[in-house]
Amino acid sequence: MPDITLTPEQQAEAQHLCTLLQDAFLDEARHLAQLLSSKDDSQLLGRTEFEVRDAIHRLGARTLETALNERKKRGIRARA
Repeated sequence: MPDITLTPEQQAEAQHLCTLLQDAFLDEARHLAQLLSSKDDSQLLGRTEFEVRDAIHRLGARTLETALNERKKRGIRARA
């Protein structure tokens, strides 16, 4: 994954979001680890792939929601 160059203000925002999202990421990681551990080798592909994808989409949606809510709280407008 390539590094993204951030201004000091953007780096502070990124760290704040990371702190807010840590619990959600850990919860989802635990869920995914349990899901994958509960499956036999023959069950890892197919339906399980969709379950993993759904979990990642949930996490992505939560990430976007958190970022938008934090910007609203602090009066930050989206960058064009």
